[in-house]
Amino acid sequence: MRLFDSHAHIGLIHEDPIEQLIVVQEAKQAGVVGIVSICNSLRDFSTVYENLKSVSHVYHAVGVAPSEVTSPGRDWELKIEESVRLPRVVAIGETGLDYYRKFGDRDSQIELFIRQLELAEKFDLPVIIHNREAGKDVLEILREKLPPRGGILHCFSENWDFARKALELNLYISFAGNVTYRNARDLQEVARKIPLDRMLVETESPFMVPSVYRGKRNRPSYLAETVKFLAEIREESAEEIAEVTCQNALTFFRIAQ
Repeated sequence: MRLFDSHAHIGLIHEDPIEQLIVVQEAKQAGVVGIVSICNSLRDFSTVYENLKSVSHVYHAVGVAPSEVTSPGRDWELKIEESVRLPRVVAIGETGLDYYRKFGDRDSQIELFIRQLELAEKFDLPVIIHNREAGKDVLEILREKLPPRGGILHCFSENWDFARKALELNLYISFAGNVTYRNARDLQEVARKIPLDRMLVETESPFMVPSVYRGKRNRPSYLAETVKFLAEIREESAEEIAEVTCQNALTFFRIAQ
């Protein structure tokens, strides 16, 4: 199977640069032909990008996550503008809203989110969107501000009613290991109903490990287990889901392979 991990925090799996390289090579041996490396802060982006910039199957998103709203860094917008010009930077993100942890205040999170959506439009890039207990505001903002290249609702955790509204926009829905959890019935309903051409898969490493690996830190090489589970509940072949979601990711990020 050809697999594409659309969202992995490689720098959080291991801090050691050699271990990071081992993780991405291990994933390649497991059939993962592409990984989008995600960082919450621009500081972490610079470190991880420098370490992995020579790895041809690792791509990068750059952005400021809502967790960093109170300290995005000096000249953060300028740093994003400089970073999007680097090789294999394919998206802005992750960005979005998180009302569960209550990072900063609501207005500051929204301002940070909207500014990055505007940067994505300026540089003709898609966005990778974080949403935790902020779905209403996320959708309202995206209806007005989603850039032409569209976006990914990553590590999707909403119900089918929300997904149906999201699919009216230029959005993909990405499933992580939490779809395999026994109590994730609403999420599994979305996974059964969503058109395959709007689906992506991710690990959200080192979090959201598929249930068969419970107790371990997630890593891109575990992605096949999520694909196999999706195949079971959709009554489709794992090979088809792997190939279509891989091609969806390549098309979305404009990656030639």
